[in-house]
Amino acid sequence: MRAKHFLVVMSFLLVSTMVVQAQSSWRARNYDPSTETTVKGTVEQVKQVSGRRGWNGIHLLLKTEVGSLEVHAGPSSYITSQGFSFAKGDEIEVLGSKVKLGENEALIAREVKKEDKTLVLRDAQGVPQWAGGRRTK
Repeated sequence: MRAKHFLVVMSFLLVSTMVVQAQSSWRARNYDPSTETTVKGTVEQVKQVSGRRGWNGIHLLLKTEVGSLEVHAGPSSYITSQGFSFAKGDEIEVLGSKVKLGENEALIAREVKKEDKTLVLRDAQGVPQWAGGRRTK
């Protein structure tokens, strides 16, 4: 009986470690809390972007005071499940990590404010709210 219990506990610890490592490597590749900034602007375009394994995400082209910036929001299904949508002409404020993608700068969104609502996409370390093991606020 003790051997079974030990195996169950060890399996749980192994899986937990794998999830944390996967989340950490995701953060390291994409979201950098040290580059966080807040921008305000008007949505010029809403793009549906398809990714690997049927993943569909939303990118926004945001017109700001200093030019246009692509904002990577998150999976379409997650954004919709949170009661959010975006349309051309929306005035929004985005808190996120400014990153370099090729020759262009982009903003990976952590929070988006529209009117009186806030869409929380990631935690302060950049871990997506839709990822396994996410924390709710």
